[in-house]
Amino acid sequence: MDKKPTVYDVAREAGVSIATVSRSLRTPNAVRATTRQAIRTAIDRLGYVPSGSAQSLAARRTNSIALFLPTIDELDSLSDFELATVDEANMVIDRPTHHVVARYDSLYFDTVLRGCELEAWRQGLSLVVSLGMGHSDADISHVVNDVSGKVDGIIVLARSIPDHMLEALHRRRPLVMIASSPTAHEGEFDLVRVSNRKGMSAWWDISSTRTTLPESLHDRPGRLPRQRQTLRGFCEALTLRGLNPAAAPIYRGQFSQRTAFDITSTLVEQDQLPEALICANDQMALGALTALRRAGIAVPDRVIVTGFDGITETDTSNPRLTTVKQPMLELGRAAVATLVKRVDTPDAPAMSTELPVTVLLRESSEGVLPDA
Repeated sequence: MDKKPTVYDVAREAGVSIATVSRSLRTPNAVRATTRQAIRTAIDRLGYVPSGSAQSLAARRTNSIALFLPTIDELDSLSDFELATVDEANMVIDRPTHHVVARYDSLYFDTVLRGCELEAWRQGLSLVVSLGMGHSDADISHVVNDVSGKVDGIIVLARSIPDHMLEALHRRRPLVMIASSPTAHEGEFDLVRVSNRKGMSAWWDISSTRTTLPESLHDRPGRLPRQRQTLRGFCEALTLRGLNPAAAPIYRGQFSQRTAFDITSTLVEQDQLPEALICANDQMALGALTALRRAGIAVPDRVIVTGFDGITETDTSNPRLTTVKQPMLELGRAAVATLVKRVDTPDAPAMSTELPVTVLLRESSEGVLPDA
């Protein structure tokens, strides 16, 4: 059997020291591009496969990071799963109302998660994903302690871990927040967020040519930080234009299609539809569109509907949904990139990154102009 090439062989082939080869494998950006290329060429020519465990031990790192997301609704009713093989197909009559799914913010989380996965892969890191809030403090504490001991750093989407646990975790591990940091420690945590307030204000600049109060905003109690920013932007935009935010009714409920479907159906039945339904996220807007379509109410002729987030489904709805697109994929990538910087420079000042949003004008708000 041929002898496996070693790091010594790579160093000899590339004409560099063993330390340079190790540094190039651990932290490529710390090595000049020409040197990196010489090492990469030597590795490819020799067929050298680095030992991940050896690299991690030498660097005292695991090359793994963790992402904490808020819990999801399905966990509350999750039962034991049994593997079974049944060679049959069942047919059921699926009534129209069954298509309004009570999914929380999972589509938003899915895209942020994908961004984290992509950037972690690009950086040569493994990503551990865990669910946080929604259970007892003891359960969350156990999960946090278990995961934090196995990774180099942690990314936390706002409201996934209680603030008092975040403060303790921040002292032990490099930590990056997505959306917002604990209120009592604003500016102390590394933070990646989106300009939600500016996005809502930009939408109003366009929609105000058509709509007058009252408008309505679909919202929920116990809002996430990003929804608080959206509501703040909504109210500020009204105030700047000499309008009273209190005159705009706000309907609160869970961030789901079912919630918005029920609220909109009630408004239709009570003949209280406003000129515009501004929804706190896209899933609520899709639920509102479904209710209006089933009631035979024309969108946007009778009522404008808009969402917030820019999930893929908004481009295939009927009509297509005007929305404020958040750079959710980039949000995840930026969080990982920030965490890598923090791991490499633990004593650097807190880093804060704010990503821009884009208003996507579509048919649900008369936003698409005919071709010239």
